[in-house]
Amino acid sequence: MTHHSLLGPDYSFERAAQARGLSLVAGVDEVGRGPLAGPVTAAAVILDPAHIPEGLNDSKKLSAKKRQALHDALLLCADVSIAHASVEEIDDLNILRASHLAMERAVAGLKQRPDHLLIDGNMIPRGLTGSSEAIVKGDSRSVSISAASIVAKICRDYVMWDLAQHYPGYGWETNAGYPSKSHKSALEKLGVTPHHRRSFKPVHNILYQEK
Repeated sequence: MTHHSLLGPDYSFERAAQARGLSLVAGVDEVGRGPLAGPVTAAAVILDPAHIPEGLNDSKKLSAKKRQALHDALLLCADVSIAHASVEEIDDLNILRASHLAMERAVAGLKQRPDHLLIDGNMIPRGLTGSSEAIVKGDSRSVSISAASIVAKICRDYVMWDLAQHYPGYGWETNAGYPSKSHKSALEKLGVTPHHRRSFKPVHNILYQEK
């Protein structure tokens, strides 16, 4: 099965589910587990097999321009749902559970009810009952998961760009809240905003350091 990653994602997981009578297949992925600030964002996408945009791949492997073009195409030709879990939920639950919550919300928001879910990673969120499978590195193996990774990333990047307008100095418009060097030094200099994840070590350490 290793040849898939060389060629990029394809429709084989979807086809296999459809051969078992599970006709509507949704890909599910999340973005934003690692950042120190902002929500975690998930997307669920049901592709139309007759209209799959060319060039779908793991969002991290695409240029910003290509990602945006695919995002726009997907909104026109697929059933797309995007959802978040907030910073408060991340701090209350932990990042893994919060990212699963965002995935559950994304699936619930689809216009159609999927018969089968393809979930990026090695765990199936416990709120997702019904037929599903977890696919490690799924965003570079299944086009439906690639599609979900693209729309989730574009949406979350926009959220962080928007927050950056209200909280300048942290570089969120370019680092999307990830712990870049400039973000960490801004955190030291400017302090913690309401959008920082207090349960994450670098933020926690600044909040609770001995003065």
